[in-house]
Amino acid sequence: MFESYEELMERKLAMISDKRDKRQGSLIFDAMGPNAAESAAFYADLEMLMDRTFADTAAGEDLTRRCAERGIWRKEAVKATFYGVFLDQEDENYPLKKGERFYLEGLYYCVIGQEEDGRYLLECETPGEIGNSFLGELLPVQHLEGLATAALTELRTDGEDEEDDEVLRQRYLDSFTADAFGGNVADYRKKVMALDGVGGVKVYPIWNGGGTVKLVVLDRGWRRPTETELEKIQTEVDPQQRGLGYGIAPIGHKVTVEAATEKVCDICAQLTLEENAALETVVEKIGAAWEEYFLDLRKKWAESERLAVRISYLESAALEVQGVVDIQNTTICGQGQNLILEEAEIPILGEIEVV
Repeated sequence: MFESYEELMERKLAMISDKRDKRQGSLIFDAMGPNAAESAAFYADLEMLMDRTFADTAAGEDLTRRCAERGIWRKEAVKATFYGVFLDQEDENYPLKKGERFYLEGLYYCVIGQEEDGRYLLECETPGEIGNSFLGELLPVQHLEGLATAALTELRTDGEDEEDDEVLRQRYLDSFTADAFGGNVADYRKKVMALDGVGGVKVYPIWNGGGTVKLVVLDRGWRRPTETELEKIQTEVDPQQRGLGYGIAPIGHKVTVEAATEKVCDICAQLTLEENAALETVVEKIGAAWEEYFLDLRKKWAESERLAVRISYLESAALEVQGVVDIQNTTICGQGQNLILEEAEIPILGEIEVV
């Protein structure tokens, strides 16, 4: 759109009579050079400013501000929460105070409450998906007299990374393509996708008679939400499924929120490797490539009627791995054909068997 230094110099020199010396190093050339360079830098700044101004090219804070003008807000990073068990030497519940801190695998966890069954609620101090990674024995940051057992036993709510630019951009662009009004499908998609913890949603109107709506959701990691996360979404949409308008659902809409079903896909294949290739290393790299493929599928789930795990994609990804000469006789869940999932199913990579 804007002119480069070379284009500016060519245009400027063309305005000078050919009777004058315009070669590089001449007085005229050297006099015009700095001006052309400054103009080119100015044009480059203008181009960068235009990219930062419009939603299809903006990034980071610029994109956040552009989306905010339309009432679409970037989802912030969320801290993971867990259930923990703490016992004394008599295997009785150990009393803890809010704020007690523990350590596991490089992360710190803080006690934030206690359930009626005695389990403690802990929050990972580091926001993001990394907080979902570990369960197991905890080490207290400060000495706790009489504490014999301290462990994270169950993930309660997922930690989520800050919403990335492409997901936010797509939500912004989607807001122009459908009229979201009065509890129609587009309205549900827009409002539910804006909720914390929701990465994808399918809307089923009149699924169980007039006035009923079913929402099937994924979390922001494109996995099945936990029960606690589902309860939170249900409360925000339609508390107790009563249709009284206390959530974002219109009055008269009795909404049921369910989680997508995870379909574990065990894959078996016959590999031919290069002579010096290590099988364990190759299988690890193939697994990483297939995980990426499955993640891409899950990201498309909300916009697809049904997902299909295709053998051709699996084999193509495997052939890209260094050390693989050939792959054949690939099966998914024991079947030598593409796996077509149900509407509410998402694929999860299971065991990889090499024969």
